[in-house]
Amino acid sequence: MDAQRQRYLQVMGIQTWAYAGLRSLEQTPDDPHGQSATDNGPQWEALAAEVAGCERCKLSATRTQTVFGTGDRQARIMIVGEAPGADEDRQGEPFVGRAGQLLTRIIQALGYRREQVYIANIVKCRPPDNRNPEGDEVDACASFLRRQIELVQPEVIVAVGGVAAQNLLRTEASVGQLRGRRLTHPETGIPVVVTYHPAYLLRSPGEKRKVWLDLRHLARTGQPA
Repeated sequence: MDAQRQRYLQVMGIQTWAYAGLRSLEQTPDDPHGQSATDNGPQWEALAAEVAGCERCKLSATRTQTVFGTGDRQARIMIVGEAPGADEDRQGEPFVGRAGQLLTRIIQALGYRREQVYIANIVKCRPPDNRNPEGDEVDACASFLRRQIELVQPEVIVAVGGVAAQNLLRTEASVGQLRGRRLTHPETGIPVVVTYHPAYLLRSPGEKRKVWLDLRHLARTGQPA
């Protein structure tokens, strides 16, 4: 294990013996899953423009800007969170605050760079005061996220947090009830892994090991356990 990766795991509070087996899924600049000219560019541009001008729900009246998504449009792994926060609303990119910095370290610990996965949210506008998105707001954005999933065609979706998991899987079960189960996205059949949101880990750092247990199989095989 190189010193940089060891540092990532140490920052996350994970013992380094758990790292075995990650090397096989490292991506290189020549990886066919990297960004390329054949990534449905016009469709992506049209979808991004539609999101940017969206006024389907009341969140459009309070946002600074929409937060579309970021990363490799042909990624093996797609990460879906809940909604933009204040930092994301200002910068227009998902997971850029403290929780986003931790998510980046988690991605790196898996042997990927942040730009090698695709990151999006259930809703594309910040709910006031960082409250959970309401049902009509989720419904208004549902087609946008569904189209992103269809365009990326990831091998696996990682749902971080209860709001993301419940809306992706159409369930009322908690993260604790969904962790470690073989789950699939009902519309596409893509495997879904459920784990805790990085913001929760900032409040409860002792739970970081559970996230590693949830995601370690992705690092080894590209598929959930």
